[in-house]
Amino acid sequence: MAIAEWLPEYRKEMAIDFVIANAENSAGGKGITREVIQELADYGIDVFTGGNHSFAQRESLPVFDENPRVLRPANLPPGIPGRGMGIYECAGKRVAVINLQGRAFMVPVDCPFRKADELLDEAMRQTSIIFVDLHAEATSEKMAMAHYLDGRVTAVIGTHTHVPTCDARVTDRGTAAISDVGMCGPYDSVIGVETDIIMEQLIRGLPVRHKPARDDVHICGLLVELDEVTGRARTVQQIVHPEFLKKIE
Repeated sequence: MAIAEWLPEYRKEMAIDFVIANAENSAGGKGITREVIQELADYGIDVFTGGNHSFAQRESLPVFDENPRVLRPANLPPGIPGRGMGIYECAGKRVAVINLQGRAFMVPVDCPFRKADELLDEAMRQTSIIFVDLHAEATSEKMAMAHYLDGRVTAVIGTHTHVPTCDARVTDRGTAAISDVGMCGPYDSVIGVETDIIMEQLIRGLPVRHKPARDDVHICGLLVELDEVTGRARTVQQIVHPEFLKKIE
């Protein structure tokens, strides 16, 4: 596993205090399992967010209630297992993580903008350090959320489309944003799936079973430096391992 080889040393080298990872595809390409979450936590991931594939492994539904560090989108229908926000202790500070899911080109869910307002009221009473994972198809919706929450949260990080965008920035009001942080996985693929399988599906129109690809594995992420008192982001550095893109201040 690439994370096992890279993250522990990188976290130590860069003195990283807190690691958030979207893990909805961590169990063989779709869903989560208790075992995979524990393994990733052992490598240095502090909090796991989710998305539209969070519940793909039905036997893992209890994990969302049992483990407060495993989140799923907060704007799913009532009665869904788990939670969409968590507040965690880190280096003597509190960090809030909010997980939301977009609506454009995706299954219907409650409004992520209204849900963000609702959760921010609670989060801001406890901390100024607030990270938002918006799991959404449309980059426009993710950028709209970044503008909507500008100055109110530390970062709005887009996930879901598996491909990193090159629009990482820090706004004048101190919010870090990126439309999509990309995936940790094989880029010699079609968003992580073996290419031949997707060609069969697209060209012949036949149902296929997706199988994760193996080659050209990259680690993608966003390193955010912030003010611990105000919660404002200072810089972001986009990560595409083994190479880094430019640092943005």
